[in-house]
Amino acid sequence: QVRLVESGGGLVQAGASLRLSCAASGRTSGPYAMAWFRQAAGKEREFVAAISRSSGTTEYGDSVKGRFIISRDNQKNAAYLQMNNMKPEDSAIYYCAFTNIYYGGSFPGYYDNWGQGTQVTVSS
Repeated sequence: QVRLVESGGGLVQAGASLRLSCAASGRTSGPYAMAWFRQAAGKEREFVAAISRSSGTTEYGDSVKGRFIISRDNQKNAAYLQMNNMKPEDSAIYYCAFTNIYYGGSFPGYYDNWGQGTQVTVSS
């Protein structure tokens, strides 16, 4: 089993930046991919970004392309989400996800470990 802990959420104004972190512990010895999803109140879970084992492949949801950047540090078993030029519609709980395959992409069913989430609120 893998435990994921997100951090870095908070309240920011529109146009500001925020960096989320996800620390993975447990069975992380094999190749794995990570991703970020988010869920706003009253809405379905939405794909934000994904990154492959080698960081050679990244993918972003249409609503965050050009503003968010996903990265990872395999030495630290961590993933990050740099969020720039934030908008009120980015407000949501952000979840880190983990899968024991090379790349999971945007399909949440590929991810078998999830964090508890961190709240991000963007004021206008």
